[in-house]
Amino acid sequence: MIGVFDNLARPLLLALDAEAAHRATILGLKYAPIPPCGADDPRLKVEAFGLLFPNPVGMAAGFDKGGEAPDALIGLGFGFAEVGTITPLPQPGNPKPRLFRLPADKGVVNRFGFNSEGHDVVHRRLLARNARRGIVGVNVGANKDAKDRIADYVAGVKKFADVASYFTINISSPNTPGLRDLQQAAQLDELLARAIDARDAGPARKPLLLKIAPDLALEDLDDIVRVARARKIDGMIVSNTTISRPTSLREASAKESGGLSGRPLFDLSTRMLAETFLRVEGQFPLVGAGGLDSPESAFAKIEAGASLLQLYSALVFEGVGLVARMKRGIVGRLAQEGHSSLASVVGRKAMDWRVAT
Repeated sequence: MIGVFDNLARPLLLALDAEAAHRATILGLKYAPIPPCGADDPRLKVEAFGLLFPNPVGMAAGFDKGGEAPDALIGLGFGFAEVGTITPLPQPGNPKPRLFRLPADKGVVNRFGFNSEGHDVVHRRLLARNARRGIVGVNVGANKDAKDRIADYVAGVKKFADVASYFTINISSPNTPGLRDLQQAAQLDELLARAIDARDAGPARKPLLLKIAPDLALEDLDDIVRVARARKIDGMIVSNTTISRPTSLREASAKESGGLSGRPLFDLSTRMLAETFLRVEGQFPLVGAGGLDSPESAFAKIEAGASLLQLYSALVFEGVGLVARMKRGIVGRLAQEGHSSLASVVGRKAMDWRVAT
């Protein structure tokens, strides 16, 4: 099934406008019969945040914003899927066009701006699949015109408490003006305090993760990690898209405003991951995101400090077969080095990435 999709469907999708292709992919996953993948190699299992992941390769938020296809994604071999970002009220996001492929750079620029169907619609979808197996995280955000953005995050935690395997607090999108200000220490402390109170008042304690930007100054990262550790959150995702533009980019669309993802993000996001790993000092696990497009990049991200991985943009260029290739590559490296699990290699080269800065 995966081979058929990559060989037949993907060339057709690449011929479409980027956002139209994205929508067609969601609909295909939603309605196409996808047989479940076989069991993963036991060496791929990861225990994190009190959850047991069958493998570390997850689908990042941004792909399935409306929670339409998480079970299909798990059926394709992902160890987990994260839906969203979801805002309390429906909002259209930024004007189109707002998604741009950079084929020569293996990158993507987007400026969606939290387009969302809103809490009620997505909650109904997730409630309908609630008895199904698989780890499905919910990424919550704030409406663009919200007077109290922290209240929007609290509302998301309350709304999805009965259907989320975990929550991600997304304060790092570059496409909602002022959103990244919530990464500042005082605002972040209030946000996490209120979100944790809402989580703890719910029917069950669900892990709460924080997703940060790759563009932070190290002194700002110090503040974020200090607050995160003090508030005892369950983990962090490093990182979101970048507003920077490497000089190596070749495509004209790279000049479009928005967040850059894909291969050009790998070095920046992995350095931020390693810096975060060294500061967290094992208090909670990290999810590595940004620029993953091969088994080699996946293993490098793990060595830099990631217990789990998330990808999205690379699927545009590599196809969904990348998930299986990535898992085989990770197992191959573990077998070659005689490791029985990923835990023994997580973060072992974090200091090398710090030196590389």
